Amino acid sequence: MSTIIETGKSDFIKVNVSNSHNDAVAFEVKLAKDLTVAQLKTKLEILTGGCAGTMKVQVFKGDTCVSTMDNNDAQLGYYANSDGLRLHVVDSFATFSFDSAPVEKFELSKDQYEQRTDSVRNYLKMNRMGKYNDEEMQQAEEKKRLQAEEIQKRAELCVLGGRCEVTVPGNPTRRGTIRYNGPLEGKSGHFIGVEYDEPLGKNNGSFGGKAYFTCAPNYGGFVSPLSVTVGDFPPEDFNMDDEL
Repeated sequence: MSTIIETGKSDFIKVNVSNSHNDAVAFEVKLAKDLTVAQLKTKLEILTGGCAGTMKVQVFKGDTCVSTMDNNDAQLGYYANSDGLRLHVVDSFATFSFDSAPVEKFELSKDQYEQRTDSVRNYLKMNRMGKYNDEEMQQAEEKKRLQAEEIQKRAELCVLGGRCEVTVPGNPTRRGTIRYNGPLEGKSGHFIGVEYDEPLGKNNGSFGGKAYFTCAPNYGGFVSPLSVTVGDFPPEDFNMDDEL
């Protein structure tokens, strides 16, 4: 069953495109939400070299496949309605060989590829898409810079031993005590380690086999500073004796 991604207000979305022929290649495109899946596949045929008639398009959020576009008459916005998702094209990308004799590999130099007018890179350049759109790249860099500043500010408020409330999408709001503030080995970014009041966490203060603080199992967790609100949050009273 397909998953519908959260609703947005813009008539366009920015998504990354990858394909099963070369998973390492991905680029950003801007698409209208009212495109039908059939129309989208025609565009993806140009971008990826797949066949619109046989390709399967999957929607990824991070490394998780959340949906497969299985209705050619449905609109793109039905399956993907927010920026930052990835459309992954699965197709055979067949190559043809008339005999089993070794065939010399065809390769282009960087300069030769730059001169081609039928390449994906040239298409992106001509349409000012992805990294070839200076304005979009500047906006993306500015967004990253502002987010980094906000993370730093929020992290500075997280004093060890302080009380906090943690809000993470898809999880209940949890209260706890700040036990760690810093990086995690093997992960990029800054994290806040919290000992929750209730067993609503994922660990005991350890990550990747390394202990950053100590608490009972399922009482610990590590989250982004953006998910943490510092304040006077006393432990919630779940005593039900007075309930009738």
